[in-house]
Parts: sequence; C-alpha cells; structure tokens
Amino acid sequence: MSALSKTQVNEQLNESLPTWTIKNDFLFKEFKFKNFVTAFSFMTAVALEAEKMAHHPNWENVYNVVSISLSTHSEGGITEKDFSLAGKIEKLYSQYDA
Repeated sequence: MSALSKTQVNEQLNESLPTWTIKNDFLFKEFKFKNFVTAFSFMTAVALEAEKMAHHPNWENVYNVVSISLSTHSEGGITEKDFSLAGKIEKLYSQYDA
C-alpha cells in the first residue's frame, strides 16, 4: 500500500469524507459530544476498530472534543487504510447522540 497523491486524497475526501479536512498532511476531524464520558466512550469504540485494523490514530481528547488525525506512517502519507478507518470512525460517530 502506498501513499496517495494530493489529487487522489482530495478526490476521496470530496467523494466519501466531505466533513474531514487535511491538516499537517493528515486526514483530520474534530468530533464533539455532550460530555467527557461520551467522548471517551467513542474513543474506546474507535480504539477497538483501529486495533482490528492494526492502524492507530493520532488523537487528542479535551473534555467533550476528540480530535483525530490519520496517516500511514510506514508509507509516509495518507493511504486507503486511512480512508477505511475514517469511514469506520464516521459510522461509529453516527451511533452517538452528540
């Protein structure tokens, strides 16, 4: 699996992840929740999916906001694997009453 070109990344963002952006060469999105417990629950669900894929996000949690950055470090950029995990993250987020 190799890193996608900027054009490929932008095309995929427009097609499948329009609410995500590129920040510092990572796929990036902030997720907001009602409170810390809900945010942490979401992080736990994401962690379980990421572990299944052996692909782990860079992330930060400040109270009710979870910031997620995705890139495939071994490939030096954004790959299909990042888009796959981002899609799973979106599905998980849709299950929360944020």
